[in-house]
Amino acid sequence: MKRTIPLNAIGLALVASFATSGTVYAGDGKLTLEMLYHPELKQNFNAAPLTRLSWDNQNRLIESKVNKGTAELFVINPSTWEKTALPADGNILAILKTAKIDEKELAKLADQLSARIKPETKSYIFTYKNDIWLLDLNANKARALTNTPDVKEDEALLSPDAKTVAYLKGNDMYATDVATAKEKRLTTGGSETVFNGRLDWVYQEEVYGRGDFRAFRWAPDSKKLAFLSFDETKVPVYTLSGDHAQPVKTDRTRYPKAGDSNPITKLGVVDLNGKISWTQDPYAGKETLIVQVDWTPDGRLMASWQDRVQTWLDLRIYDAKLNSKAVVKETSPAWTERLPLPHFLKDGSFIWESSRTGHHHLYHYDKNFQLVKAVTQGDWDVRAVHGIDKAKGRVLFAANERNPIGNDAYSVNLDGSNFKRLTEEKGTHMVRWNKTFTHYVDSWSSMTQTPKQALFTDAGVQVKLVDDAGVPAKVNALQLATMKHQQVKSRNGFLMESVLFLPPNFDATKKYPVYQHLYAGPMAPQVRDQWSANLYYHFLAQQGYVVWIMDNQSASNKGVSSAWPIHKKLGQLELQDQLDGLEWLRQQGFADMDRIALNGWSYGGYFTSYAMTHSKAWKVGFVGAPVTDWRFYDSIYTERYMGLPQENAEGYDKGSSLKAAKDLSGKIMIMHGTMDDNVHPQNTIMFIDALAKANKEYSLQLYPGQGHGVADVWQNWSLQKAKWKFLQDNL
Repeated sequence: MKRTIPLNAIGLALVASFATSGTVYAGDGKLTLEMLYHPELKQNFNAAPLTRLSWDNQNRLIESKVNKGTAELFVINPSTWEKTALPADGNILAILKTAKIDEKELAKLADQLSARIKPETKSYIFTYKNDIWLLDLNANKARALTNTPDVKEDEALLSPDAKTVAYLKGNDMYATDVATAKEKRLTTGGSETVFNGRLDWVYQEEVYGRGDFRAFRWAPDSKKLAFLSFDETKVPVYTLSGDHAQPVKTDRTRYPKAGDSNPITKLGVVDLNGKISWTQDPYAGKETLIVQVDWTPDGRLMASWQDRVQTWLDLRIYDAKLNSKAVVKETSPAWTERLPLPHFLKDGSFIWESSRTGHHHLYHYDKNFQLVKAVTQGDWDVRAVHGIDKAKGRVLFAANERNPIGNDAYSVNLDGSNFKRLTEEKGTHMVRWNKTFTHYVDSWSSMTQTPKQALFTDAGVQVKLVDDAGVPAKVNALQLATMKHQQVKSRNGFLMESVLFLPPNFDATKKYPVYQHLYAGPMAPQVRDQWSANLYYHFLAQQGYVVWIMDNQSASNKGVSSAWPIHKKLGQLELQDQLDGLEWLRQQGFADMDRIALNGWSYGGYFTSYAMTHSKAWKVGFVGAPVTDWRFYDSIYTERYMGLPQENAEGYDKGSSLKAAKDLSGKIMIMHGTMDDNVHPQNTIMFIDALAKANKEYSLQLYPGQGHGVADVWQNWSLQKAKWKFLQDNL
């Protein structure tokens, strides 16, 4: 369960209040559910796409386009904005045709590859019919590097010198020489329970990033790879029966739930001859997690380790004999976040990111791993490090110092002096610097501003506004809600961010039913100062509903210290905050407090089920893919916040919707994909069993073959229709 990217949550920020004069779209400016979700009738309300700009290794500004399988690249003169076409080495479609790629797959594959083309890179790896292929732009040809179409090969990664490609076949690592296409097996012993170089389910979901199963990293010299090996023997298997098909499409995944056995993990180094050197476990007898692995610029192995329940983190550096030393140690009053690896300088010193104060900041360490000083500090958070300008001795980074729900670009000297915000317009900025940090391209938007893009000097002076398409005509022609952003005080004085969508022709003297959306999970805010083309809340506002979104303290992402109080008691404090929000809403006078609907998916589904069983504030609840008892969710995510169930039985019980099913208040619609390998359908099945035994009514919507989100367009249409009908019938 990702903390920063809520699952299946509807994007919220769109507009404040647009004038509705001019040509009226859809006859009367009204939205319909079909316009938003019907697979064949839905409309596109997106703003115009931004120009694709990037920097190459020669510090040139490059514009790239994909035109019918051809990559078109232009060098831009920043002073005049004149464009010079690069040599036509990007006709990927023609190259793939020559390689006899199937006609049915040509266009899609060509577009995917064309989007990756950069001027400085001539070799690209891709997978076609289970084999690894090389796209060689120097030779203008594509050729297969492997020839085992009956065996899937995946997670391919080209070495830094582009001479070797490493990949996985089953649960073992292989390498192929690019020049000769000669394959070498690097590991043995991979099986159903042993993963060499491949992340297991819980590590990819909760540690390294959903969908990326690669567990190996090339060394800078291209002669060896660091990799993780997982022994899953003791990890329980969860079975999804796949009754949506005949024959049944069973999915069996090794999935450790809270308190279960985790995979036993080892860190090793393998050379291109298959010789493996294993590192020693520095915490013998303790259960640990290896949460980061990579190499220093000078070729030393480094890794970050945490204890099972993530109360501490150690950064370890390894010598040539793979002996290690813990060089930085992090602890906290609750849990310790997984942290980025060091950003090294030429002298061997480095910038380290840490949340040790309760806010995420930058620290300068010398080459002997001694703290020099804090580079940034304050009641705000560094969001990402863009790079280190070694010529000027400064760090370039993103932070929310000015805008707690946005993102700006900053610079600061290594000694902490000359702190400067570079971005001017308020909102959420995404900055891409050139190699020498003399210029950057910024793309940004806000709740009231469609995406813009411009080129700036390193001092934040705009050179060229590249994109500013404005509000699409289709959107301007609609009768839209008035959106209001405000901060709401919790009972302990914390300022919680919230947004209201008020109906067109809103009358403050009337009472309106309320549709509330939330996620509520740790460090996963829904209120963001950025543009979204999702018009669902405006549709509801047109139908006479007030839409309300508020981030409780722990969800706000205003420093991890704002989330620490929920440690070992998920649900309890979040509910207090959300009730405080409803009290603020009541005081405004226009909300019908007897007609409030609550909607959430994933953690939001958990909280909705929890709120409906632990309070009487909501009349209707839309419970999407819910965790109904934290004993049913995965070990790494759950134990970070709740500890072990064996040691916190009271916290697990008090945070359980399942155990409070008899106290359900109001009408609920439960929604779940039958092949959800993340939040298992077991959560829903056991919840409805408890509801039935408590003589409580519920509505159930199952989505055959769907995972944690409802990806199939027709099933999603069914979901949206069912929700809309349930809302009309019960609120």
